[in-house]
Amino acid sequence: MTASIALIGAGGKMGCRITDNLKHYAHPVYYVEISERGVENLAERGLAPTAQEAAVPLADVIILAVPDVAIESVSKSIVPMMKSGAMLMLLDPAAAYSGKLPERADVTYFVTHPCHPPVFNDETGDARRDYFGGVKAKQAIVCALMQGPESDYERGEQIARTIFAPVMRAHRITLEQMAMLEPTMAETIGAMLIVFSGEVLEEAVRRGVPREAARDFMPGHLNISLAIVFGEAGNPFSDACQIAIEYGKKAVIRDDWRSLFEPDNVRGQIDIMLHPEKLGKLAR
Repeated sequence: MTASIALIGAGGKMGCRITDNLKHYAHPVYYVEISERGVENLAERGLAPTAQEAAVPLADVIILAVPDVAIESVSKSIVPMMKSGAMLMLLDPAAAYSGKLPERADVTYFVTHPCHPPVFNDETGDARRDYFGGVKAKQAIVCALMQGPESDYERGEQIARTIFAPVMRAHRITLEQMAMLEPTMAETIGAMLIVFSGEVLEEAVRRGVPREAARDFMPGHLNISLAIVFGEAGNPFSDACQIAIEYGKKAVIRDDWRSLFEPDNVRGQIDIMLHPEKLGKLAR
């Protein structure tokens, strides 16, 4: 399936990852970058940037590798330049779910996001240290066709598999489901709990536990706990541990935490992410 690509933000952090995975892409790729450091990153790869005004009208697929907070303004400048039938690909659901994309019925909006390499895997060698994915370790991805003809889903998934390679599975879900996965499941709750685990370790150290002992103890216990919860270990928590878990839930977690998955609350989380100055105004 032929599809030329314009990669917006090609020299940035995410852009460079995608640029590296597109080096053997069989069709034209236009690398759009305006920052001085981003242009240097492209030059280190033997690439030169193309002006946005030249690249976007030629491309079948335009990929936005820019921060979430910039997507609204960037898309407003790009979407009017797109040729009819072209696809705008976003790498995160936040802006799309919040209604930040311009209205234009004759172009396709496709959203995709990496799952990152799983904790439980069969990787060996250097791939075991590829925690982000898109380099050596296999990962799954999620994809959503927000608007456009059904036939465009396959085109979007194929390109998503290319930019996030190596990909072992692609899951087709809705935009609404993707927003529940991120930010709510993976970041608002999941990443928060991991950060909290680090803070818990530091509190044990502050109270006199040797750091090396705490550093060995906490990740090891997180590892077996993850294996039990996700069905990898083949055994349950001990009876005493199950009691401690329930005690911890009552002491630490709010009873209404599931309400974070309600659509209005998901939008609220995204709004805070796009406008971080509002975070300090949240009521506990």
